Amino acid sequence: MASVPRLTLSIKNAACFFGQASARSSSWWSHVELGPPDPILGVTEAFKRDTNPKKINLGVGAYRDNDGKPHVLPCVKAAEELLKTKYPDKEYTTIAGLPEFCKAAATLALGENSKHLKEGLNATVQGISGTGSLRVGAAFLEKFFQSGPKDVFMPTPTWGNHIPLFKHAGLGVKQYRYYDPKTCGFDFQGALQDIAKIPEGSIILLHACAHNPTGVDPKPEQWREISKVIKNRKLFPYFDMAYQGFASGDIDHDAFAVRLFLDEGHNIGLAQSFAKNMGLYGERVGAFSLVCASKQEAEACLSQLKILVRPMYSNPPVHGARIASIILTDPELRKQWLKDVKAMADRIISMRLQLRENLKKEGSSLNWQHITEQIGMFCFTGMNQAQVERLIKEFSIYLTKDGRISVAGVTSMNVEYLAHAMHQVTK
Repeated sequence: MASVPRLTLSIKNAACFFGQASARSSSWWSHVELGPPDPILGVTEAFKRDTNPKKINLGVGAYRDNDGKPHVLPCVKAAEELLKTKYPDKEYTTIAGLPEFCKAAATLALGENSKHLKEGLNATVQGISGTGSLRVGAAFLEKFFQSGPKDVFMPTPTWGNHIPLFKHAGLGVKQYRYYDPKTCGFDFQGALQDIAKIPEGSIILLHACAHNPTGVDPKPEQWREISKVIKNRKLFPYFDMAYQGFASGDIDHDAFAVRLFLDEGHNIGLAQSFAKNMGLYGERVGAFSLVCASKQEAEACLSQLKILVRPMYSNPPVHGARIASIILTDPELRKQWLKDVKAMADRIISMRLQLRENLKKEGSSLNWQHITEQIGMFCFTGMNQAQVERLIKEFSIYLTKDGRISVAGVTSMNVEYLAHAMHQVTK
């Protein structure tokens, strides 16, 4: 009978032990704090809740047609029909992605007559749109960059995902002057001065065209000066090219900076996205390239890029890359695409002009010239946070607090209302 109390005690101890273990297992993540909401998603959510029939969403970073609807390009629809016979399977592609896509993407960026392509100086892998391509490049730099500090200098401001992306890869992030809020334009002298002070051997991030979020691009002669300073400082140029063709409607014009740097002897990193210029947002189509000093160097870099990709996502998705590959390599579909992308760019340019003209009609005495001087999907209006809040509360016009608007959200049906509201909050 003496063993009964011991048994009771053992049961109590076991219950206590398992209770503690259960408590521990059910609170593994009790220390995790709720993260802040994405600012652009917040804009969209607020827009959806608004019942005002005149409401406008200028936060979304995706093209919309003149009816404010998502747009699938005619060339994409045609390519998808061809896919049914040309690619009937759903097999894995290689670690580096579809070879024909990688070749076509590099050719689009560097040019049909690129000596770098002819000599095999590029190491190109398919990436998961622009973000994934940038991230693969960042991982490569973190592991292999040895010329100087592993710091990436990027323009102020820059795309919101650049800073966390490079930090996540283990690289340092610093910035150089770029946008001048006084003129809503390019701070050319400030940029040159800051770039000239960047420690030798560092990495510099450059937006190839249609700078996001400002829409402010250097002029060709300014790019030449920037190239000289970067070369003098022995900096490694890493280009983010998300808008080739979409910015101006001309694929060669939008590739000017990239090709200039190559012509002037730079070896570069390049991330490409086909979200905007082909409307393949959800397909996640992109590419990362290194342009190297020799074919042997390019082969070594490609081998290491594949080693990095393998544990990240094994190999990229095929559907969107097949669409892009067909469009870029089929003569008729490529011709249609050039027409389609120019139509998108032209609509954006037209909306910029109409907005500026309607602000003038409203009687605004402010200088809105920057609206038409900036390029691409986004426009930094110059409006401050208080003015933005008034646009949202009084007119149901939704945009980010920094005054950036997506011109893709402007249509011939709402541009007059937008101009009226902007005048009301800025006069």
